[in-house]
Amino acid sequence: MKGAKSKSESKKPDSRLSVKKRGAPAERKAPAPKKTKAADKDPSKPKRPASAFFVFMEDFRKQYKEKHPNNKSVSVVGKAGGDKWKSLTAAEKAPYVAKAETRKSDYDKSLLAYNNKLAEAKDADEEEEEDESDKSKSEVHDDDESEEDEDDD
Repeated sequence: MKGAKSKSESKKPDSRLSVKKRGAPAERKAPAPKKTKAADKDPSKPKRPASAFFVFMEDFRKQYKEKHPNNKSVSVVGKAGGDKWKSLTAAEKAPYVAKAETRKSDYDKSLLAYNNKLAEAKDADEEEEEDESDKSKSEVHDDDESEEDEDDD
């Protein structure tokens, strides 16, 4: 068999399968900076309102649990609720949409009040900082004037 390779020759490592060596530490990319923790959520901030589907699911869960008291799986209830929601007509969805809209308008009002409250608190903080900074400026200018008086002598 001309040109046939022996078993020892065919077991050479394939260069495509070899592991590439990493470069020197200077050549490596710097590690990505670690993500900082998100700002703490304000517990007094109003909670976003539920969509029409979730308003529907509140009622549907109660009905489903009455019909299927032994079911403990949340996913089964969710899938059944999703299928039921898809099969509803626009007229059947209308009461849930209306409830969702009223919740949305209530949320908008409470969010506006919350934002106004935050803005007032921020303004009060800024006024305190301005008072402190004005005081420090006047003290600095007093020092400058006294130094000038001494230089004139």
